[in-house]
Amino acid sequence: MNAIAWARWSGAAPVLALVLAVSGCTTYKTQNRLYAPWVAGDLPAAERFSRVKSEKEASGKDGILWKLEHAAILRAAGKYAESNQAFYEAEERMDRYAQQARVSVSRETFALISNPQNLPYRGRSYDGIMLNTYKALNYLALGQAEKARPELIRAHQRQQEAVRDNARRIERVQQEVQAARERQHIETTLNHPMLREQMATHFGSLDRMQAYADYVNPFTVFLDGLYFLHFSAGGSDLERARKSFERVAAFTGGNDYLSEDLAAVDAAFQGRRGAPTTYVIFETGCAPIRDQVRIDLPILVIKLSYVGVAFPRLAIQGPYVPALEIGAGGRTVNTVLLASMDSIVGLDFKNELPIIITKTVASTVAKAVATYAINEAAGPSDSWTRLVAQIGTAIAGIALNVADTRTWTTLPKEFQYARVPTPLDRRIEVAVPATGQKTMVTLGEGEVNLVYVRSVSNGAPLWVSHMTLK
Repeated sequence: MNAIAWARWSGAAPVLALVLAVSGCTTYKTQNRLYAPWVAGDLPAAERFSRVKSEKEASGKDGILWKLEHAAILRAAGKYAESNQAFYEAEERMDRYAQQARVSVSRETFALISNPQNLPYRGRSYDGIMLNTYKALNYLALGQAEKARPELIRAHQRQQEAVRDNARRIERVQQEVQAARERQHIETTLNHPMLREQMATHFGSLDRMQAYADYVNPFTVFLDGLYFLHFSAGGSDLERARKSFERVAAFTGGNDYLSEDLAAVDAAFQGRRGAPTTYVIFETGCAPIRDQVRIDLPILVIKLSYVGVAFPRLAIQGPYVPALEIGAGGRTVNTVLLASMDSIVGLDFKNELPIIITKTVASTVAKAVATYAINEAAGPSDSWTRLVAQIGTAIAGIALNVADTRTWTTLPKEFQYARVPTPLDRRIEVAVPATGQKTMVTLGEGEVNLVYVRSVSNGAPLWVSHMTLK
């Protein structure tokens, strides 16, 4: 290698080394060793792993995500106070990010030469809604019903804020593209027929998912109705309960259980006490996770050795227990669907997709320009130097094009419920007909009892808990 070529290469090599050093080449899906024990129903192993990760990552870029995972697992284990502490720590950081007027320039620039997983995970809209929903449930389990009220109010606020926040994010990304030096290249790529065809192929299924109103979680709305019915402080609370149950009926098409809840609201307005009632809430399966799909895309203005675009995509999880059978007082009923997290996560992802596409293409173009500069720095005179540079930048291109597949993996696939008169012997049986799993639950002495059942997969055990609401 002659002196000129060495000078050129030595100038480019540190840049390439830095790029490779700061870039992870694996996705969150492949790094997450929590998922296997969780799906298998090995709760102690899942708790041990999530505890270590949440402590290790507490101040890192994935701190929020691991706090959410750990909090959900603690909740499944019945450690409600610990769960709420972890949720509190995640929420404090999420809200701090949300209050920031904008992301710092240095962070955004860093993202353009690295991959999006190097930015902090700030929490998605449904993360915040479920966080406050679970905190409310934890407080109810702890017998601290008064602390559940502000959590449900906050969950309602988050659903209202989410639409506005997403519109602001889209506007900000569009402004960033207009201000980018590579604006023409970015817009050309966004409008390329190959990209549009690939988007339709890989993301067309999102249009076929059941659609709720933007960012609304019907389970959260149901829990809001349940709380304000049974912990009413007056007519305004009962009216809120009525509206919540009516909204859930509109989202789900209604069912006999919701009709009974609406009748209970009417009875409460008239000062009549209802018969002792037991609710069974069933969380089943696992919510969608994110993996990635890679699309090779030409950047038409610049000739490059490698240009690839990695996008996250949703992977629907299964199999799962489709419903529980509830035996009470000689009567058998089944749980019915309240909310599909597949739909909730899918709609959130669909709303975010224009941002993902624009930012991913903008990032790819920026990396392509940097790659071209490194190859040019190697010079045309020394073929060996140029070959090394091209190989190096090809490797860097592969490492840099990694989609952000981080997502809260311990959420359920569906929320279901059933409502039965509390039997005289105060014993109900929850069963999975397909597998023969059965659990007998002895209820408390209160007027309203709540049995909570979690199943993560067909072969996993049922996790059952219960509480007396009033």
